Amino acid sequence: MRYPAVAGQFYEGTETSLRKQIEECFLHELGPGHIPEVNPNRERRIRGMISPHAGFVFSGPIAAHGFAELAKDGLPEVFVILGPNHHGVGSGIAITTHDFETPMGIMEVDKELAGNLQQGIIDDTILAHRHEHSIEVQLPFIQYLASDKKFVPISMQMQDYKSAAEVGQIIRQVIGDRDAVIIASTDFSHYISPEKARAQDNLAIQQILDLNPKGLYETVRKNRITMCGFGPVMAMLDAVQGSEAELLKYANSGDVQPMAEVVGYASIIVR
Repeated sequence: MRYPAVAGQFYEGTETSLRKQIEECFLHELGPGHIPEVNPNRERRIRGMISPHAGFVFSGPIAAHGFAELAKDGLPEVFVILGPNHHGVGSGIAITTHDFETPMGIMEVDKELAGNLQQGIIDDTILAHRHEHSIEVQLPFIQYLASDKKFVPISMQMQDYKSAAEVGQIIRQVIGDRDAVIIASTDFSHYISPEKARAQDNLAIQQILDLNPKGLYETVRKNRITMCGFGPVMAMLDAVQGSEAELLKYANSGDVQPMAEVVGYASIIVR
């Protein structure tokens, strides 16, 4: 079992309070404005998603846009969640077969899919996941919508274009026609003025909307954009090979409470 690392810090620590907090994220003025219901007709056009991973107080309403759109589209059979490794612990690209516990209960890892994905540069180690929050904070939103979904977590310390492309190719080949959504967990610019953050982040977002992973890498490097999860985003874009991307919501921490230096957040889906 992989026990919660940031429950009670990044989000509420009990099931009752966490459910209430998630509902507040959906209803927040920066959120979608409604509590979603899962579409039983399962249109299932969404194949990829970008979601932020800060504390729910700041990024939760922005993340709620993506999960509300997922509910509208109908939930997939399984999720693959890619997140950056903030701690530098464990291997460069790390999967794990440990189930994850949150205050909402246990979310099981799809062991067969995880085993099939463990190839090439993707290793199996819990070390990269034990203290990492970027994947963990996505799970309560999924659990709020459905308690029976499985997932596979992949932590990425290596975020160069070549590594991200290999991860994306492995996911694409292993997933095949299976009904899956690939979630890339990332925040955008860190600790700069709101005006600069918006300008910098718009450059990166445009490359994402153009479905251009290499362009994203070059843009982030050239403009020194402090986007922590561009590797997971590149891997997701390569894995999904989508035909259309949509920006659902962009905001920053200064939109929640005034501050001189902010962190940028975006919710984007790929169909």
